[in-house]
Amino acid sequence: MRAYDLILKKRNGNQLSKEEINFLVINYVNGNIPDYQMAAMNMAIFFKGLDKDETLNLTLAMMESGDTVSLKEIPGIKVDKHSTGGVGDTTTLVLAPLVAAAGVPVAKMSGRGLGHTGGTLDKFESIPGFSTDLTIEEMVEAVTNSGVAVVGQTGNLVPADKKLYALRDVTATVDSLPLIASSIMSKKLASGADALVLDVKTGDGAFLKDLDAAVELAKTMVEIGQGAGRETVAVITDMDQPLGKAIGNALEIEEAILTLKGEGPKDLEELCLFLGSHMLYLAKAVNSQEEGQKVLMELLNDGSGLKKLKELIEVQKGNSKVVDDLSLLPRAINQVSVKSTLRGYIHKIKAESIGVGAMKLGAGRETKESVIDLAVGIILEKKVGDFVEIGEEIAIIHTNDDEGSLKVKEAYDLILESYIIEEAPLGKPKLIKGFVNKNGFRPY
Repeated sequence: MRAYDLILKKRNGNQLSKEEINFLVINYVNGNIPDYQMAAMNMAIFFKGLDKDETLNLTLAMMESGDTVSLKEIPGIKVDKHSTGGVGDTTTLVLAPLVAAAGVPVAKMSGRGLGHTGGTLDKFESIPGFSTDLTIEEMVEAVTNSGVAVVGQTGNLVPADKKLYALRDVTATVDSLPLIASSIMSKKLASGADALVLDVKTGDGAFLKDLDAAVELAKTMVEIGQGAGRETVAVITDMDQPLGKAIGNALEIEEAILTLKGEGPKDLEELCLFLGSHMLYLAKAVNSQEEGQKVLMELLNDGSGLKKLKELIEVQKGNSKVVDDLSLLPRAINQVSVKSTLRGYIHKIKAESIGVGAMKLGAGRETKESVIDLAVGIILEKKVGDFVEIGEEIAIIHTNDDEGSLKVKEAYDLILESYIIEEAPLGKPKLIKGFVNKNGFRPY
């Protein structure tokens, strides 16, 4: 078997067998197939695509290219949640403790962010002392004892994806749906969960801005999950404006705490209850998604979710006093008010531009080597559908730079440009766009 013959086969639009895909992945990871040949294969896949069987086989080959995590020691059905990423996506910070409070174990492996803000790990590390550097054994013990843990991915988890993604990134083959789906799902399957709830974002601040493309990705990932023997569903959600109000690491931790106190933004609360209810249903903890939402709402109202967050922080060596005293979180030195220059109703907030503004302040990484400032970010005081007057505050910049600095000026201008304000009234946008399970797509 030769890589050349397989590249030619795919270039001509023919199906690759499971054995051929395994050959490609194993030999690429081991260094027997050079980058230039795998780059050619990626381009052939980009133009000719992969069918359902090929996509599943590629995902499984990637999953098996390194370590896999076993969660069998943890009692019960383990359900993971994955988001395709957006701006102000604080859901894991709320969901992990809330779902665990319902008796469903949450063993969450997350990554660090490259872009708008830090990833889930960076956000949790805003909490003084909090450690995400647990071994798999320590994670299993933490989840067995307290029901929840959020840790970093192991170094040798899906090495094929690390190599393939780096190659796709420099060969203009990132936005291939089967390659995106196999990249995401190989890591999720390797992380050991029994079932998966996927939050697939669509809109201005999402990776896939087109709804049809987001639905196709969701369908593909659900097919992979089902094909791998993991019950999998996907929710299509709106990212035409940032989720919640906070964009920034410590700011999002504060927002998560407020949400678990019942004082957070309603869109963030709505999404957490919706995603969490599906997690409970897949874990067989409830008989319906509607029942799951009621259970989670009760746990939010009676403080059980907040109590579980404290427990999570303590188990991972963090200072749980932040839950009761938000001033213990990193705080930016200066706050700069951004005021509207127009009068009318907010029709859109360009999420991607807001994210770039937060990154310029230091809330995210422009490169892998960038150092994040955990304290900085943006708070949105007005959202889509709200009415604003000229001179009314629409956002607050949290910064450790002077008000007149270039960073702050760039962020200020980006925020102003992001707010699309019109005279005509506009209702609140629909957050949940649709739902995908093994039976296909259902719009909401």
